[in-house]
Amino acid sequence: MKINEFLDQLEIPYKNIDLFIEAFTHPSFSNEKNGRKNYERLEFLGDAVLQYHVSNFIFDLYQDIPEGQLTTLRSKLVREESLARFARELKLGRFIYLGSGEEHNGGRDRNSVLADIFEAFIGAVCHDCGHDYVDKILKMTIYKHVEDIHYDDITDYKTTLQELIQADQRKTVTYQTISTEGPSNAPIFEVEVLMDNMILGKGKGSSKKRAEQQAAKAALQKLAK
Repeated sequence: MKINEFLDQLEIPYKNIDLFIEAFTHPSFSNEKNGRKNYERLEFLGDAVLQYHVSNFIFDLYQDIPEGQLTTLRSKLVREESLARFARELKLGRFIYLGSGEEHNGGRDRNSVLADIFEAFIGAVCHDCGHDYVDKILKMTIYKHVEDIHYDDITDYKTTLQELIQADQRKTVTYQTISTEGPSNAPIFEVEVLMDNMILGKGKGSSKKRAEQQAAKAALQKLAK
């Protein structure tokens, strides 16, 4: 598949295909081809575009967490390992123009290269097509994986609840799953958190861990009242 066919498949209305070819051109290829433009400038642009779009998305999604935690979450979403993962999901590696040495050394599947390519691709989409189409790509990649980047590690309601209960009553809270809904490939778990036999809160999530965090969050809100 060629780059233009890939863009057509994604329904990205490109105007300047050369810009996207530039986005997929590694410096090693540029060096071998007498200075053909490489992705570094578009990578610079894409980095800034990602910072803005991801910041805006999580700002609206998580309205109850402070700036420091938003910053930590954003850094996890746009770090090299994450961007390489998203590049693999889109199979961007097949379009990279690599120099022979870089090709031989496995550059097509190297995290650092794939992360750069993802940023450059986003830069090209933004510059050629606009921010709406950036969001379209990010909905296919980053946005749908926000919870997978361990949001629970950033705001650990379970630990906060346990510390609060132990400080006050020196008791232990327990969690139990009370229902599972939806298809097997996308289940929704409902969990309740208890102290002795008293239900402190309930929560739902796409995994038991997330449901437990939501139950603990509900319990904290209840106790705060």
